[in-house]
Amino acid sequence: MSVLVAFSVTPLGVGEDVGRIVAEGIRVVRASGLPNQTDAMFTLVEGDTWDEVMGVVKQAVEAVAALAPRVSTVVKVDYRPGVSGALTGKVEAVERYLSEGVGE
Repeated sequence: MSVLVAFSVTPLGVGEDVGRIVAEGIRVVRASGLPNQTDAMFTLVEGDTWDEVMGVVKQAVEAVAALAPRVSTVVKVDYRPGVSGALTGKVEAVERYLSEGVGE
């Protein structure tokens, strides 16, 4: 089974420079040992079970909340039993189609 989650955690009430605080949440994700990646808008994390992945998201939110009076969180989940490697597989499929010139 694959549970792929894209989430963002935004500290509120701490001013505009939130990178240091957000980094604490990402530190939790990276320490989890689960496949993950971070871009300018979201962090993605993939695991075998709902509880495993959402536990990491909860810990990341708590790490940010320890440094901010309020936290806003956005979560998107792709739950797909019988599949693994979605974190990289989805991107690889699109890149393959792009290299083949499909749709042109």
